[in-house]
Amino acid sequence: MAAVGTWSFSRTAVERMRCMLLDGQNATDVVETAMAEVEDDVDTGRHIVGRGGYPNFKGVVECDAAIMEGVPGRFGAVAALRGIAQPCRVARQVMEKSPHSLLVGDGAEAFAQELGFTSEPNANMLSDHSATAYREYLEKNKPVRGGHDTIGLIALDLSGNITVGVSTSGAPFKSPGRVGDSPLPGCGLYADHTVGAAAATGDGDKIMCFCPSFQVVQLMRQGSSPNEACHAVLADIQRRIGGDKCFEIGLVSLNMKGEVGAASSVGFPYTFWNQGLSSVEELVINQQKTINV
Repeated sequence: MAAVGTWSFSRTAVERMRCMLLDGQNATDVVETAMAEVEDDVDTGRHIVGRGGYPNFKGVVECDAAIMEGVPGRFGAVAALRGIAQPCRVARQVMEKSPHSLLVGDGAEAFAQELGFTSEPNANMLSDHSATAYREYLEKNKPVRGGHDTIGLIALDLSGNITVGVSTSGAPFKSPGRVGDSPLPGCGLYADHTVGAAAATGDGDKIMCFCPSFQVVQLMRQGSSPNEACHAVLADIQRRIGGDKCFEIGLVSLNMKGEVGAASSVGFPYTFWNQGLSSVEELVINQQKTINV
């Protein structure tokens, strides 16, 4: 059993995952529950996730989320979804009950409503923090500082099931309808029950051009450790774009042995737990250098 999450703010989610996994719960339920709690917490909205996230340039919060099991063909996602504070739960239902794999915009919202989800007014999706940031953007063209946070969670359960999920409210003040890497299989997330899973975070418009999560899992399939795979994919991206600088990208991965790996082009904290640990730990990738915290 093991769990991993992107960024420091995932610690609470990984703690929740740890308790659920030790209780024998299924990896998909674990990821969905832990992620939904983060999405619905207005205080984590400033990390560009769910309720309290930053709106598009018209002032409307639009969320993307996806969930993928290691079993072939088990994937569901939503994008540009309005009025739903826990989009990962809708993504789960797309996987379970829709003939499609990805629903967007009005279609995603209509699907959610048909299943009993309540669409909330946009004002409920904003926090004081994100509403203020939007006003400052309109009045002063002031950007949001602090990077491209997105939550990615991976869980490996007692029965050997592995599931990965991602959720984001997207780039602050984006164009309406913009979709980043997060809900795209192979880009924001990927899982294979014979190998492991990976998730990406960062500049989604750039990340989606490289399918890094798929690449990480493929390298693990070929024998690389999770850490080796993440670093190799990042190095390949840097080589391909040339120059000394790389866009913001963080990668986390987990194999079927419960081993965790990560790599990043920026300072990147992530949290993890496996059966060999008594509590959730946090590591920081500092542009290829790892430190304990």
